[in-house]
Amino acid sequence: MEEVKLMPTRSYGQFCGLARTLDAVGDRWSLLIVRELLPGPMRYSELVASLGGIATNLLADRLRSLESSGVIERRVGHTSGVVYALTPWGSQLREAVEALIRWSTPLMISGPGDDAMQPRWLAVALPALLRGRTATPPVELGIEFPGLFMTLRIDKDGPHVTVQPDRRPDTILTAEPAAVLGLAAGAITIDQVLSQASVHGDPRVLTTVLAGAQT
Repeated sequence: MEEVKLMPTRSYGQFCGLARTLDAVGDRWSLLIVRELLPGPMRYSELVASLGGIATNLLADRLRSLESSGVIERRVGHTSGVVYALTPWGSQLREAVEALIRWSTPLMISGPGDDAMQPRWLAVALPALLRGRTATPPVELGIEFPGLFMTLRIDKDGPHVTVQPDRRPDTILTAEPAAVLGLAAGAITIDQVLSQASVHGDPRVLTTVLAGAQT
């Protein structure tokens, strides 16, 4: 693997894998930027809107730091302009991010309260929470939110989420993001979700895809 030269603004100064990882991605907001980019590249303006609450100068600083560390890179977008994307090495953070999401379950039981939530974050959270779930033949559930449509597919290799508004499975769930997250985490039941949501298509697909996460 190619050697990476770290240029952190602050360093723990310890020859330890955890310490050097934190040198690279341990600053406030850095791992959340990684979370944003795991589903795919984003423009600077999209990062500002999705992160919400981060000062633009701080975002610019974190992007520079992550780029210098080899975690992210700038690319030319499909249409025009620049997008930020994870490097192949940066993409390997998915496993660590998903592990932290699973670890967070006791912290999430109380619900969102006044905290913000973006539906896009479920593209990372759902595969993490449903890890180990398999299905043969594959099962797909569309999940629709205002301005965003994603497909949750479970096959022999496990759960996968894609954001493809032009491809819609036969069964579609329309619900609040927090309800979908709670169902995947096993914190609420399908009946509780359906009391405030709707399913177009076969409701058994919802059970097959998500009910297995409940304990």
